[in-house]
Parts: sequence; C-alpha cells; structure tokens
Amino acid sequence: MHRAWAIIERELRRFRRSPMLIVMSMVFPFLNLIVLGYAFGGNVKHLTLAVVDQDHGVPAVRIRELAGAVASGARTLDLVEYADPGMALNDLRVGRVNGVLTIPPDFSRRALTHQEPRLALIADNTDTFVSATMAATVNGLIGAFNAPATPMRVAGAATVDVVEVYPYVPYIQYLLPGSITMSIFMMVMIGGGIIFIDDKARGLHEGYLVTPISKLELIAGFNISGTIKAVLAGFVVMVIGSVVAGVPDPLAPLRLLRGFAVIATTSFALISLMFLLMVRVTDPLMPRAMFGLLNTVLYFPSGAVYPQQGFPDWMKVIAALDPFTYAVHAFKSLLLKNTGFEAIAFDLGYLAVFSVVCMTAATFLFKRTL
Repeated sequence: MHRAWAIIERELRRFRRSPMLIVMSMVFPFLNLIVLGYAFGGNVKHLTLAVVDQDHGVPAVRIRELAGAVASGARTLDLVEYADPGMALNDLRVGRVNGVLTIPPDFSRRALTHQEPRLALIADNTDTFVSATMAATVNGLIGAFNAPATPMRVAGAATVDVVEVYPYVPYIQYLLPGSITMSIFMMVMIGGGIIFIDDKARGLHEGYLVTPISKLELIAGFNISGTIKAVLAGFVVMVIGSVVAGVPDPLAPLRLLRGFAVIATTSFALISLMFLLMVRVTDPLMPRAMFGLLNTVLYFPSGAVYPQQGFPDWMKVIAALDPFTYAVHAFKSLLLKNTGFEAIAFDLGYLAVFSVVCMTAATFLFKRTL
C-alpha cells in the first residue's frame, strides 16, 4: 500500500495549496444551515389583523380582549382597529394588513341567545403559511370564547397527556445533520470527482499508468485522500454548526467521537460512489453538470429537510438506497437525541457495505489505458 500512500500524499499536498477549495466546501453548507434554518424554522409572528367591531356588545368586547391577549403574549397578532370595513378590505388588498376580522352587528345578540353567532375572517391567502397561521389563531380565540367559565368534569372521561421525550428542536437543529452531510458531499465533488476528471483531461493520470501500481491501490489512494478532505470539512461543520444551532453540550468527547466515526464512514461511502460515477468519465464538464442532479437526487429524499413518511412510494425507494438517508439518520440520532453507537449501528453498516460495493465496482470498471 506504499504506492497508494504516494497518491494520498500528492493529493493532500495539492489540497493544502488550495485554501479556497477548503473554504468554499464549507461556506455553502453553513449558508444553507443558517439561512434555511432561520427562514423556515421560526413561528410566524406579528401578523397584522384588522378588527372591525360592528357590534360593541359584551361578547364582542370579550373577543377583542382574547385577541389582545394573543397580541401581547404570543405576539402572533398585531391588532389594528377599523371603523369602516371597506377601508379595512382595501388595506388588505394593498398589503397593509394580513387579515380582517369582522364582528357583525348581531354577534352579541346571537351569542347571548345561543343562536350560533358567527365571525368573518378575511385573510390574504396568497401566502398559505400566513393565512393558515392566522386562521388557526382565530380558531383558538373562538375555542377560548366558547369554553364555559367553569368547565364541567365528566367522571371517567378519557384524556391524553402528551409527554415529549426530547426538548424542543428548532428547525435550524433539524437541518444540521443534512448540512453536515452536504459539506461532506461538496468536498467529495470538488476535492475528489472534479479534480480527478481535471487530471485526466490534462493527462496527469498517465504518470500513474506507467507505474506498477495496481488498480485497487490507485483507487484506494484516491478514495482515502478524498475521505481525509471530506472528514476535515464535515468535522468542522459539525462542531461549528452544533454551536451555532444551539445543540446541547456540543463538545462532549463521546459525542465528538461518535460524530467523527459517522463522518469518516459517510465520507468514504460518498467518495467511493463518486469515483464509481467518474471512473469512465473523460469530459471535465460532466462532474460539474452532475453536481446539481446528484444534489437533488441524494439530498432531498434523505429526510434532511422533510420527513420521509410524507414521501410517495417511488420516492421512498430512492430514499432506501440513498447513502444520504443513513448519514442524516445517524447525525440526527447523535446530535438531536444524543444516543450511542447502538442507535446508528445499522446506518454505519449500510454505509460500510455501500463503500465496499462501490469500490469493487469501480475497480472492475477502471481501465489502465489512455
């Protein structure tokens, strides 16, 4: 294996002379984590709700008080009083308010006589997240309004108590496992696949072919050097990303050790896959064209941004074969649940077998000819 080590040393020396390659392989996953984590993970707040009270009775005042409690507590709503419903609707159309809550003139009379009083919520449904949040908030207000002052207890009535096993997980933490895997993948693409094809295009690989190095040693050298680069990128993103995302006790030695094991196994699996895809490629534009396709096919079905339980059956098949799936699951187990190796044994086993299969196929397909 000393001949394979010569390839590893050459690749790492060239990698050290390209600091921007290291930086760029880490910048995108961090931007993906921070921008998507904070853009999609937060609760919708400060929705401007126009309140048009045409009744002014005691039940109507009660509705306004409940809305004011939400505005001052959860801050989901910012209330604006309107006397003219036409003006409120006009402001809704031009975007000054997100919704209009109208209390009709007969609301109090119907509420006091139990004649199904009704409110009108007019929401700007061009943004489904905003309209759904506002509708859920107003429905919550109506639920509180309808609740009796002294609720009746029925003996023997069934109830359910929800117990959460883990603390609340912000979306930025939910995205962290996928971001770590993405950083490994980017280093594999940039520092492994693209550089290998560029070497072939320049004729540099011809120097390897005139030596007595075997195909397995040649492939092992490229794979191990690519794994070292990807481990460096993945470990840095894992440590800094855990601190940024607020993962509890991110620098615990055992957690770092388990994370390093997953990063190393994932890196070797992905570099093996990349070498298998590139072993017969000669066009230097091909890996750049494949990057977007592989990113879509591998990243999104992995469950990094959305639970796999919501996928159609054909997409679940892709997810079951996708090495990203097992890397993301392992990182979620370690970072979000703080589990041990027993929870990720299957993930590591799949990635190891996947690496062996890809390396074997790449060795078989590799040609020692120009």
